[in-house]
Amino acid sequence: MLLTLKRLGQGTEGTFGALLDSDIPFAVTLEPGVQRLSGAIPPGIYQCRKTMYHAGQYMTYEVCDVPNRTRILFHKGNIAADTMGCVLIGEEFGTLNGKPAILASGRGFAEFMNKLEGQGEFWLEVKA
Repeated sequence: MLLTLKRLGQGTEGTFGALLDSDIPFAVTLEPGVQRLSGAIPPGIYQCRKTMYHAGQYMTYEVCDVPNRTRILFHKGNIAADTMGCVLIGEEFGTLNGKPAILASGRGFAEFMNKLEGQGEFWLEVKA
């Protein structure tokens, strides 16, 4: 399976995007903003493998073989401060406590995991 992460905007409050399956968007994303050293994942195609998100105690996927980066996970969260370099997943863009955010992260993450049910891995194309 190939999913696409399409970047829609980037700034100090995060890198916002959408996840697509066969060019159909199904979730929104948030990665670190330009001020973070780790920043967002560089454009390219990456293999993602199922793994445990230990801090949240649930299964997810890790984006593998990103240059100079390790342990980039998809997980729940709403604002850039919720990620140290991972990809947050939600259902819509909005604001939270006056900051740009993604909302309904639990539902968005559940949809992501349901879409990948039975898959031990998938490919992710990151587009700027």
